[in-house]
Amino acid sequence: MSTEPFHLTDANFDETIKKNSIVLVDFWAGWCGPCRALAPTIQELAREYAGKVLVAKLDVDENPQTAERFQVYSIPTVVIIKNGFEVDRIVGLCPKRNFDAALQRHL
Repeated sequence: MSTEPFHLTDANFDETIKKNSIVLVDFWAGWCGPCRALAPTIQELAREYAGKVLVAKLDVDENPQTAERFQVYSIPTVVIIKNGFEVDRIVGLCPKRNFDAALQRHL
């Protein structure tokens, strides 16, 4: 697994989720200030959880089908998917410890 966030799209989403037992998906957009503020945390998580969790980003403007499917109405929204099913969701800009705690519950 990469130490950088994986870029998800509507086209590769389902296949990527099937291939990875735990995926953290950051639903974001380039114009979103809180999303940009969260980006370094997402990069840290990708490095720290490499080999255990696929940390990914999905641009909601470029991939509206997946964002709608997951009912993402506010961004940033981070969804943790385990074995193909959503198991946790964090909405808004939060400290890294919140993401660590959520991931630890599902590892």
